[in-house]
Amino acid sequence: MFKFLLRRLALTIPTFFALMFVTFVAIRMVPGDPVEARVGERGISPERLAQFRHELGLDQPVWKQFADYCWQLLHGDFGTSLSTNEKVLTEFLALFPATIELSLFAMLLAVLIGVPAGTLAAAKRGSWFDQTLMGLSVTGYSMPIFWWGLLLIMFVGERWGLTPVSGRVDLIKYFYEPVTGFMVIDAWLSGQVGAVKDALHHLVLPGFVLGTIPLAVIARMTRSSMLEVLSEDYVRTARAKGLTEPVVLFKHVLRNALIPILTNVGLALPGIFVGSFLIEVFFSIPGLGREVLLAVNRSDYPVIQAATVYLAMLTMLINLATDLLYKVVDPRVVLR
Repeated sequence: MFKFLLRRLALTIPTFFALMFVTFVAIRMVPGDPVEARVGERGISPERLAQFRHELGLDQPVWKQFADYCWQLLHGDFGTSLSTNEKVLTEFLALFPATIELSLFAMLLAVLIGVPAGTLAAAKRGSWFDQTLMGLSVTGYSMPIFWWGLLLIMFVGERWGLTPVSGRVDLIKYFYEPVTGFMVIDAWLSGQVGAVKDALHHLVLPGFVLGTIPLAVIARMTRSSMLEVLSEDYVRTARAKGLTEPVVLFKHVLRNALIPILTNVGLALPGIFVGSFLIEVFFSIPGLGREVLLAVNRSDYPVIQAATVYLAMLTMLINLATDLLYKVVDPRVVLR
């Protein structure tokens, strides 16, 4: 296990810095001047613009800027926002919990619905349930989340009034001091049961929109994996021993079909975190999404680079955790 972690670390570090360099260069190739975005439309002399660029280090060669940025990262400094003059790390720590809470809730919905649905579809192969589920999964996978989100906001939120369509909690009814930044946890710590229910109520619609595509993928993958395992001899033996169908499906078959399902969950999580940026804008959730969108519009290099670092680190950690879970689910797996 320790050798496996060392090998993964040896591969991850160069990959991480290579990705950072490509992103670093690509950001600076995008049209737009961060200095002009910072000073605004008011008239300013070329000399003053040159001074601003020098103060920000933007007049240095790209390789020198990248080296300086890597040195800052090694010291835990993600830079200072060109728009707000605030430390990027401080801003991210304040917004990070909202994005994590939404993403994990969406993945939880996808797993809790997708795995049982795929299992039942495999058990009832060829039935109306199986065909309906597969049709819905193809539709869900093909549906753009921005269109799906707007559709649900219009009908579920506005016309039928079933769920809130913005924010994280009703601040008029409930107020409590933030402790962790995770609204559901903070509501629970405040001892207000109604606040916990309201925070979860606010998560349902954006979480379902964000989790639709991974839900469809997980359901289809669960069905395929289950069908493959259902044809094994030990499954027929378990049924011959008189075990009930739920025990056969969920205790014996599902456990041996978990490896491909875990792989899809691990691959879907980074996509959910990226998709949450768009969903946060739709549902007015104060997370990293709106901050990154504003940074792109303002050519705020440090914020965009910090978002790239965040996503890269998150993806690599998720992939590593997925590989380690393989060993937990199936001790026969050899990590290499």
